[in-house]
Amino acid sequence: MALPPPPTPSPAQPKTRKKDHVRLNNPFPRAVPSSSLRHRDAAPPLSFSPSSKLAHGAHDFPVGPHFLLRWDPSLGGAVSLAPRRGGGGATMWETVPGVAFVSAASVDTEADECRGSFALRDGRARLVPDHQRVDRIRAVYRRDADADADLLRVAGAAFQASEHEQARFPVVVITGVVSARKPTPSPSCLCGRRRAAAAAGRPVLSARYWILLEEKSDTQVAFRVNLGDYQWSCDHDRHATHPSPSPSPSPSTFPRTHRAGSILRLRLSTRVQRSSGGSKKKKKLAFAAAGVPADREELAPLVPAAAAKEELEFNRVWMTLASSREERFYGFGEQFSRVEFKGKRVPVLVQEQGIGRGDQPITFAANLVSYRSGGNWSTTYAPSPFYMTSKMRSLYLEGYDYSIFDLTKPDRVQIQVYGSSVQGRILHGGSPTELITSYTESTGRPPALPRWITSGAVVGMQGGTDAVRRVWKQLQDHDVPVSAFWLQDWVGQRKTSIGSQLWWNWEVDDDHYAGWNDLKANARRHLFEEAKKLGLLVRDAAGEPYMMPNTAFDVAMLDFTNPAARAWFKGEVLAVMARGGAAGWMADFGEGLPLDARLHSSGSGDDGPVAAHNRYPELWARVNREFADEWRSGEHRRVADDADDGDGDGELVFFVRAGFRESSRWAMLFWEGDQMVSWQANDGIKSSVVGLLTGGMSGFPLNHGDAGGYCTVDLPLLRYRRSEELLLRWLELSAFTVVFRTHEGNKPGSNCQFYSNNRTLAHFARCAKIYKAWEFYRIQLVEEAAEKGLPVARHLFLHYPEDQRVQKMTYQQFLVGTEMLVVPVLDKGRSTVTAYFPMSDGGLWKHVWTGDEFGGRTSRGGVGEGMSHGSEAEVEARIGFPAVFVRVGSTVGERFVRNLRDLKVL
Repeated sequence: MALPPPPTPSPAQPKTRKKDHVRLNNPFPRAVPSSSLRHRDAAPPLSFSPSSKLAHGAHDFPVGPHFLLRWDPSLGGAVSLAPRRGGGGATMWETVPGVAFVSAASVDTEADECRGSFALRDGRARLVPDHQRVDRIRAVYRRDADADADLLRVAGAAFQASEHEQARFPVVVITGVVSARKPTPSPSCLCGRRRAAAAAGRPVLSARYWILLEEKSDTQVAFRVNLGDYQWSCDHDRHATHPSPSPSPSPSTFPRTHRAGSILRLRLSTRVQRSSGGSKKKKKLAFAAAGVPADREELAPLVPAAAAKEELEFNRVWMTLASSREERFYGFGEQFSRVEFKGKRVPVLVQEQGIGRGDQPITFAANLVSYRSGGNWSTTYAPSPFYMTSKMRSLYLEGYDYSIFDLTKPDRVQIQVYGSSVQGRILHGGSPTELITSYTESTGRPPALPRWITSGAVVGMQGGTDAVRRVWKQLQDHDVPVSAFWLQDWVGQRKTSIGSQLWWNWEVDDDHYAGWNDLKANARRHLFEEAKKLGLLVRDAAGEPYMMPNTAFDVAMLDFTNPAARAWFKGEVLAVMARGGAAGWMADFGEGLPLDARLHSSGSGDDGPVAAHNRYPELWARVNREFADEWRSGEHRRVADDADDGDGDGELVFFVRAGFRESSRWAMLFWEGDQMVSWQANDGIKSSVVGLLTGGMSGFPLNHGDAGGYCTVDLPLLRYRRSEELLLRWLELSAFTVVFRTHEGNKPGSNCQFYSNNRTLAHFARCAKIYKAWEFYRIQLVEEAAEKGLPVARHLFLHYPEDQRVQKMTYQQFLVGTEMLVVPVLDKGRSTVTAYFPMSDGGLWKHVWTGDEFGGRTSRGGVGEGMSHGSEAEVEARIGFPAVFVRVGSTVGERFVRNLRDLKVL
């Protein structure tokens, strides 16, 4: 079995257009700008040789000790993966019968970029195979791999045990060919010789592929798709590479294996041929014949000119898997508009979430003045190439290439990867919580948060020392449990076109915060100039620091692929800040690395430009986490009393908004970014619930949002200002997240604040005490997140996956752990909510304020209607009394209610 080595990743640089300075833009850009390249056939065919054993009935191939791959030749051929008997038996992964499940292409990539917003799309397509043939499926054992150097080369690291995983044999290898025929020109367009050549056969683009499946654990199977170099060949048989799939295939409908005497192989190169006079030069294609006379040069004009002139490689790979019309899809990272994605095309690209994201008229206005700044339903800071379904099927992609998950067809999932290969893992689990546990086992989980940050409210303020002291006195008067003040303007403020923004010099502004401990003998530093002089910044094509427009000013980014940049940032920036008394910080941004940036690691073969962009948020989280861990161990400190007292008081905390698949391995805490101060669905209070729940279903278990929202617009004809009612309802919602943190917004003077009047202060105190009352349970859930990857705030699907009503829920309600149910008020002027109580576990739920019990076929204490899987009831939810329920008989619920009484809230 002659196998080439895996191709070295070398994705083409996308052609990037900058839109930063365009004054007026299209206010209605396409939601998913990259239209997935479509194959010419609606269902690209799959074939296999009738002479092989693949044509004679179904065959099972062991994948490690726990899984089986099954090949079924009926209906055109399909493969499926499932646990062995006793392992649950459910199909984890399967292909569509008779339909190609692997394909590839060579396509130009085009990109538009503006202030952290990106749009990738397909340009010119040069090589597009549209047919797949399966030649062989083989279970490979250790002895086979050791004896077969070619096999070991193509398998690469898949056969070598890593530090954390032992290779589990056998490994299954599927081999075959992807191909496409060059259309035959019209006979009237051909001369006699070329017409004869065309009749003899058409050029065929073909490339071999290898699919490897290897068990990594008893819940994970790794997969990998590699493609060999393409070649053009002459097809003498009309059915040789493009048979028509048939339910009952006959030998004539399947391809013949390529033999030396049946193919004319053309080398895509040029040579110079001198005429007899020697004065003229003529270029033509050279070729090498394999058992075919050399007078068949007339086939050369049928080979695409682009292929003859360019050195091409595949930079798109597709995988097509089977689905069903009723199957629902969850995951894809932190999403803000949808929880379930069947029928959508989901792009996985880190970028700004946008202002409005489809809510009008703000999205229209944002897009008009700044390209794509309004965002859309799919834009997010923290996507992930991961999903799980209502049929308990789940997979994720490894690597950082741009990918699109096309769920628009009812019977399939098509995954397009902007790269030259694909690798990932297929997960096995009997429930969503088992799938998340398996997923985060390999992608990483956050550490347990220090208890100081979850012990009370984190008060977000601006304004300087006097303002903070004034509010601190008011909070003491209302007996508010406070864990920290979060002073984002500690570095000083600047006024910009969008409101109050910060100086990003990571050094205290002594004028703004008089009395703050001196950081370095009052020395003022210019961090940009320091980093520039040391060569630590991301560079542009000219080798200069890449200056990126932000809002009203330009910024530069540190190049964290450079070890020197990581060391400098930790030792010269974070350490100085922490020694000055800071216990934590917001590690903002991370999503804006330009696609044409030059990095320290550029040219190493590790990342293409888009992959480097998706990977940057993980690098950003990692450098912050390394510093926090080093600080905890005593490094960077200068005084003995900085040590931890055992309750985590000496531990640092940082939170991020940008992320990717493995961010939870490094990030301690997430926050959801910049929601509008509105009631709207795509970018207001409702979207904050959606982001909380989708992130939790995608491996980001510790997440929270700005209580009250952030984005404020206060213009004569366009006004989004935080009302008192919105603030009060958002505070109630935030009291049931892992961290309860307020934010004044980008225009504090235009927003209602928790300290605006006695009514808002009293409500804030009440919500902070509600948050305090379940601190004991929060500690338990944070530890569970660190151990299993399960989120604190949970979509009901995680525990009631078979309930169809639950499957359709978005922001209406959520669980805190398993023992508390929250139904927030998310609409203006409402004082009641409709609560749904699943009954699959037979439990009842108790309303914490009234003691009424709900659940079962009908509800007690409310007006209910019998449901097939549960019951619903209209429940009162006045301001200050959010609809919260605990399980009847739950020790957690009983203690929560008792704590509410002790805190004089109940």
